[in-house]
Order: sequence, then C-alpha cells, then structure tokens
Amino acid sequence: MKKIVLLLLMGFLFVGISHAQYDIPKKPSKQTSVYDYVNLLSSSESRQLERKLIRYSDSTSTQIVVVIINSTKGENINYLGANWGEKWGIGQKGKDNGILVLMAYQDRKIAISTGKGTEGRLTDLMSKRIIEQRIIPEFKRNRYYTGLDRGTDGIFEVLNGEFKEDRGNKRSNKRDKIGFVGTLLFIVIIFILIFSRGRGGGRGGRRSAAGTIMDAIILSNLGRGGFGGGSSGGSFGGGFGGGFGGGSFGGGGASGGW
Repeated sequence: MKKIVLLLLMGFLFVGISHAQYDIPKKPSKQTSVYDYVNLLSSSESRQLERKLIRYSDSTSTQIVVVIINSTKGENINYLGANWGEKWGIGQKGKDNGILVLMAYQDRKIAISTGKGTEGRLTDLMSKRIIEQRIIPEFKRNRYYTGLDRGTDGIFEVLNGEFKEDRGNKRSNKRDKIGFVGTLLFIVIIFILIFSRGRGGGRGGRRSAAGTIMDAIILSNLGRGGFGGGSSGGSFGGGFGGGFGGGSFGGGGASGGW
C-alpha cells in the first residue's frame, strides 16, 4: 500500500515537470564497488572497503556499490540513488541484485537503494535501521569509513538473515508507522487545499502545487523513485567479475541525515 501511494504521488508530481538537477556520470569502464568522487576516504580505506564488497559479490553474486559525492545539488537523494543504480545497471543480469549506498558529504545525507532482486530481503525498514544504528552514529563522530564499513556489514547481515537491531528501536518502529500515516494525511490535505484553491490557476498553479508536494515528500524522508542527478571520480581494485548488468531499481530503500 505504501509503495502504491508513493508511486501515485510521484506520478502526479512529475507530470509536465523537468526535475533533473544532477548529471549522473556514465557507467564507468572499470566497474567496481567504491567510487569516492570527493576523496573523503584515504586510499587504504577505499581499497579495504572495495575488496570487502568484491569478496562478498564473488561469494554471493550480490553487487553492493558505495558512491560518495559532495552534494546532490538539490536533488532528493532517494530519487538520485534509484536513478543512479538504474543507469549504471548495478547488479547481475537477470538477477537485478544490486545495492547502492549513496553518500552526499556536504549535504550530510545518505541513502541505500535496492534493486528488485534484493528488495525482498533488504526491506525499506531494514535499510532505515542500518542507516540509523550502524552508519549515522559513526558519521556524527566524523568516522566516515567506519560508518560505511559497519553499514555494509549490516547489509551483509540482513541478506544473510543475521541482522540484530537494538531493543530501543522497537519503539521507533511504531513511530515510523505512525509517522507514515501522519505524512499521508498531511499530503492528502495538501492535495485538497491545492485543488480547491487552484482550479482556475492553470499551469502555473499546478507547478506550484507540485513544488509544495515535493517539499512535503522530501521533508517526510519518504520520497522514492529514480530521477536525474553528476560528478567525476575514480576507484581502486580489481572490480566486479562480469561488471554491471542488472538495474531495475524500483525505489526501494531508505535515507537519513546526520
């Protein structure tokens, strides 16, 4: 139900609107697991993280890619992450088992986006838990490598059925559900106000309405989808055997900030 509502909102939101603010780089010729476009990690940290993710891919076929950029340039990080994973085709052909961890350093935001082949195990809720429990606490201490290392370990654990969440977060599970219902009601009210006030407002009124709804979705941190987004950079190591061949990032995942 949640996905259907969000897809309907996204469909309305982007009718007749161009929302591409960030130019995603072309699929790199060397397809590997870590792309640090701002040199946030040291060379040894990048290599260590890359090798760990490549080893995991070699043993399970699931491709987990970490991309670090400076800013999304105003783009919603959820949209950007889903579109990035789709454009690069992260995951294996026929399995769509790719996962993208997108970090925007200056924006202080991070997102986990999942290909359809991993959505069943790495659910939106579990992605949120990993971000809140494993990644953000380390980022708040400026320990970025540790946060990414612990976060990707959390992804391994979820995919292997071993992830343990803190007991204190059971309460936040309830808060998440309540928050979603509240957000949905808020968006419905916005729709009613917009259409009752702007029936005669024409095209300009519709654009303003879309902008208002976009703000609501972004602020609620429930925005999903796959819309444009650019940068340049490099990576280390041997890369994935067979390279990228998947995709099908349907908007699954979660995001957070610190």
